[in-house]
Amino acid sequence: MPWDRVWAVAHEAARLDPAGGWSRCANFARGAKAPELMALESRLDEATGRLTLSHPERGTCVFRLGDEAEMAGAVAWLRALNPPDRAQPAQIVTARQPLTDSDWPSVSILSLDRLEVLSAHMGIELSPHRFRGNLWVRGWAPWQETDLVGADLDVGPVRLRIRERITRCKATTVNPATGKVDGDTLRALDTLWSEQEFGLYAEVITNGAVAVGDEVRICS
Repeated sequence: MPWDRVWAVAHEAARLDPAGGWSRCANFARGAKAPELMALESRLDEATGRLTLSHPERGTCVFRLGDEAEMAGAVAWLRALNPPDRAQPAQIVTARQPLTDSDWPSVSILSLDRLEVLSAHMGIELSPHRFRGNLWVRGWAPWQETDLVGADLDVGPVRLRIRERITRCKATTVNPATGKVDGDTLRALDTLWSEQEFGLYAEVITNGAVAVGDEVRICS
């Protein structure tokens, strides 16, 4: 996915690959450890590389990706959203491949039907933004993703291969509109399906442009 996790905010205790390779998510500022970060919204001007971050309490921060001085200013702005007892944001970095949670370039696929069942069980309307998915599918049975590992999917002209399921973290307990913890999604997943997985990681086999409303076909 263009621009997805190409840049990340490394904290002061990070141990990054000195050769510029992929690094684990524990090296970065993230919603699981700093809930306020979940309330950030971003808007990118792809032509200029200027990124606008917005937060309901902190206002906005605008900077250009790749400009060290401007990125340092953004890091200082982000520190106010980080708990004081956690390693603080230190620098904005990039790598040779997207800094996804998997150590290979992945696309995440999630089910709106599964989300609705989880929402009904918890008695709150869960925003898809809690789960930070790339693609959301309508029409799967809430348990269907369990059986899709190893299958190929066609999404419009794109072919994806499902490689593994996504184990969720505490970031999903945070309301992305407020940055506050308001629901134990992990316990609810465990109660409903005896697991804490929600979503699938897929590898891109055939490139192409995906559009809202494209049919998703299970190939094998």
